[in-house]
Amino acid sequence: MPSEKITFKGHNGDTLAARLDKPEGPHLATAIFAHCFTCSKDITAARRIATRLAAMGIAVLRFDFTGLGHSDGEFANTSFTSNVEDLIAAATELSERNMPASLLVGHSLGGAAVIAAAPRISGIRAVATLGAPSDPSHVIHQFENYLDTIKRNGSAEVPLAGRSIRIGADFIRDVTQSSLETALTDLDAALLVLHSPTDDVVGIDNAATIFTTARHPKSYITLDDADHLLTKPRDADYAAEVIATWADRYLDLPVPEAPADLPEGTIRVSEVSPSGFLQDIQSGPHIHIYADEPPSLGGTGRGLTPYGLLAAGLGACTTITLRMYARRKGWPLTQARVDVTHEKAHAVDAAADSTPQVDHFERRVTLDGPLTDDQRKRLMDIAEKCPVHRTLSRGAVVRTLKG
Repeated sequence: MPSEKITFKGHNGDTLAARLDKPEGPHLATAIFAHCFTCSKDITAARRIATRLAAMGIAVLRFDFTGLGHSDGEFANTSFTSNVEDLIAAATELSERNMPASLLVGHSLGGAAVIAAAPRISGIRAVATLGAPSDPSHVIHQFENYLDTIKRNGSAEVPLAGRSIRIGADFIRDVTQSSLETALTDLDAALLVLHSPTDDVVGIDNAATIFTTARHPKSYITLDDADHLLTKPRDADYAAEVIATWADRYLDLPVPEAPADLPEGTIRVSEVSPSGFLQDIQSGPHIHIYADEPPSLGGTGRGLTPYGLLAAGLGACTTITLRMYARRKGWPLTQARVDVTHEKAHAVDAAADSTPQVDHFERRVTLDGPLTDDQRKRLMDIAEKCPVHRTLSRGAVVRTLKG
C-alpha cells in the first residue's frame, strides 16, 4: 500500500514522526493506530493491521509518541496523559488534511490511550484494543524494581524490551492517577476487545474488566496462543482481519462512485504500480478485486492470477447454475462446491510433427444435501450447461481496440 512519511506537532509542540498508509483504491475512512508502551509505529502488529485496513479502503495514521521512535522530545517528560494528547493532536492533523478519523486502534498501553482519547475526538465510531490494560498504572509492573530510584532521583534509566528507557516521576504520578472507567462509560462508539489468554504481560482479567465496564455495542475476540506483542505474523494477520471485518459494520463505509468513463457492464483493469504486476479490477461503483502473480514470478501474491480468475469464473458460474436449477425444482441442495484446477496439456490428436498444447480445466463438483441419485445425476448434467463452461468449450473471439 502507498505509505507516506509525514510529521505533525505533538501535545507540547515537539515534531512527531508518522506514516500514513493509504488505500490503493477509494479512500472510505481513516483510522489512527497507537502503539504499545515504549514501542514504535513500525512494530509488526502496527504494520500488518495498517496494511489490512488500507486494503479495505481505510487509511491508517500510525505515529511515534513523543520521545519514542523517530519523534522528537524527551520520553522522560511524557506521561499517559501526554500520550492521549498526542492522539488528539494526530486526529487534529487528519482533520486538517480533510480525512477525519472514525476508527481508533490501540495496542497495550496504546489501547488504554485510545479508550481515554475516544470521547474527546469528534467523529470516532469504533475503537479496537489489543492486549490493553484496564488500568493504565498496570504498566508500572514492568519496572517496579526501579520505583524507589525514580521517586528519589526524579527519573531513572529502566531496561525495557532490550534497551534503556528513562522513566520520569511525573509519568509514575500521572499513570497512577489515570482511570479508564469514565472514558469507557462515556464511550459513544463500538468497542472491540482483543486479548490473548496466554498474555503474560497484561493478564486476560484486564480484557474482562474493560469489556464489562463498557456499554454496548461491544465485542470480544480471543487471540489464542498469541504473545503480548503479536510477534508471530499469523497472530498479527488474524487480529488485522478481525478488526477490518468488524470495523466495516460500524463505520458505515460509503459506496464509492464508479468512474464517469466506466460504462455499466465494463470491467476495468489498471496497473497499481509499474514496478510489479498487481492489478486493480473494478466493476461498477464498489466492486474492487486484485489480480497478481505469485512472488516466485515477481509478483506479490496479493490477488488471483489471471488464470486463477478464469478458473474462479468457471467455478462461480457452475455453482450459480446449479443453485438456480435446484431452486426452480425445489430440490434439497444445501450447498454446491466446485474445485477447479487448470493446466496445459498436449492435444491427444496432435499431428506427429507437432505438439500443440490445449488448456484443461478440471471441475470437481460436490453436492451437499439429501438428494436422490437421479437428482444428483441431473445436477451433474446441468453443470455441463453453465454459460462460462460453454464459452470456454466453444472458444471466443477477442477484439482489441486502441484506448
